[in-house]
Amino acid sequence: MQEHSSTLSTPRLFRHPDGITAVDTEYLHPGHAASHIVQHGGRAAFVDVGTNDSVPYLLAALDVLGIARESVDYLLLTHVHLDHAGGAGRLMRELPNAVAVLHPRGAPHMIDPAKLIVGVRAVYGEERFRRFYGDLVPIPAERVRVTRDADTLSLAGRELEILHTPGHAMHHQVFVDRAHACIFTGDTFGISYRELDSPRGAFIVPTTTPTQFDPEQLIASVDRLLSYSPEAMYLMHFSRVTDVARLAESLQGQIRDHARIAQQSAAAPDRAAAIRSGLSDLWRELAARHGCRMTPERVLALLEGDLELNTLGLLAWLERRGL
Repeated sequence: MQEHSSTLSTPRLFRHPDGITAVDTEYLHPGHAASHIVQHGGRAAFVDVGTNDSVPYLLAALDVLGIARESVDYLLLTHVHLDHAGGAGRLMRELPNAVAVLHPRGAPHMIDPAKLIVGVRAVYGEERFRRFYGDLVPIPAERVRVTRDADTLSLAGRELEILHTPGHAMHHQVFVDRAHACIFTGDTFGISYRELDSPRGAFIVPTTTPTQFDPEQLIASVDRLLSYSPEAMYLMHFSRVTDVARLAESLQGQIRDHARIAQQSAAAPDRAAAIRSGLSDLWRELAARHGCRMTPERVLALLEGDLELNTLGLLAWLERRGL
């Protein structure tokens, strides 16, 4: 349920069960990306934090929820793609007791972002990098906790299990809240914009961004999440979904379809255009079958950024396979 309209200082909040609140990070457009605040026993944690421009909204959300900055124990970062973690260093400056929890492959890039910046510039270009992400603030190494697969951490007695989930990225991890039958999935469980909900429920698509997409690993990671029998998934894009079994079946089928489309496009004169066309046809068909209220043209307009990134990710996957 939306509780606040977004202004410069007022965050757009969505309350969920079990002390979980989604905060719109205002990345690209409203409803595109959500940070989640978990409250328990007088303490709090953020799961993913958005970009530098998201930080004022996250701090304002703490004020609205009555959470002291000193009461935030963790920044739980699923991976270091900048829509998820770009604002982490800046936010940490405002949270004196918080520890950033990172995958071992991602932690070095938050402590020293230089290589991460080079990689992002290569994908997006200098102008877009500056416009959307800005200067990344390093996180001091002593404020970083590096995880191992199946680690646990406690938020005032609320246990969260950490799973390493490659497929979207090699440095991806998720946070399992067994007691409340939910998982904070980052991008492992795809994206599901609320505009595409229909009477059947949520609509979901995979995200195969460059440069580390691996379909077999991603399918296996989704299976691993399902083994916990979650009742809800909390996605960065966008927040809470239920009907997990149906969504997982659709997601895994689409991952296979993405790989098939890429392989069929490998010999095309313009493989990028061929992949893009194949993904567009796939999403138009699935959205129509799902009963999305939008026209096919509006569906593709909403998914335009994801279509671009998924195409780049599939091209990179083909190149790694020597195709």
